[in-house]
Amino acid sequence: MKILVSVKRVIDSNVAVRVKADRSGIDISNAKMAMNPFDEIAVEEAVRLKEAGVATEVVVVSCGSAQCQETLRQALAIGADRAVLVECHEELQPLAVAKILKALVDREQPQLMFLGKQAIDDDSNQTGQMLAALARLPQATFASKVTIEDGCAQVTREVDGGLETLSVRLPAVITTDLRLNEPRYVTLPNMMKAKKKPLEILTPVELGVEVAPRLTTVCVVEPGKRSAGVKVPDVKALVQALKFEAKVL
Repeated sequence: MKILVSVKRVIDSNVAVRVKADRSGIDISNAKMAMNPFDEIAVEEAVRLKEAGVATEVVVVSCGSAQCQETLRQALAIGADRAVLVECHEELQPLAVAKILKALVDREQPQLMFLGKQAIDDDSNQTGQMLAALARLPQATFASKVTIEDGCAQVTREVDGGLETLSVRLPAVITTDLRLNEPRYVTLPNMMKAKKKPLEILTPVELGVEVAPRLTTVCVVEPGKRSAGVKVPDVKALVQALKFEAKVL
């Protein structure tokens, strides 16, 4: 069974995000970049399925600039077998990424597609669902547990009322949540081995995909700073403050 995993290069979650002076977007110059945490979980789950003998090959794919090769090499160091970079310099919105992944699904014919449920830079939570719709495949989102048996994937999801278990027939698209696993630490020897693994570079034109953006960002602004809180001596004073000062009661 072949597994295709999508990974995205994003700003490291520990870095303070800065808005560009012209408010056209986020300033990523000189910012530390990393693999999207949800995608890292997806790679880890695919590699675990391979180690368990369920999968035979894990292919990772990323879309973006040449720097995305670093992210793919990290995925290869975790245990993926080969990588594909769809190199483009245009702004890639979720629909464009889903179209690229659809073209790769047609090309690679995987039995299972893993994606992180969302990217921490735009929090769109759209690409997995769009890919399933374009490829006309069953989907299971926000997976916290995945087991494969008898040509089906049993996927447990956390919902408001508890846990929900779905059974989807393969091939299928699964998006991963934080509770699915804890990614392993990448060792230096594995990073060295990853440099020798195959990494193919394609373009959207070669895949026959149009990636022109359909949405326009009007303005990006930082959230307003919160005012300092105040202490009140008792409940009566709290109610008075909420009623007459905050005017929320």
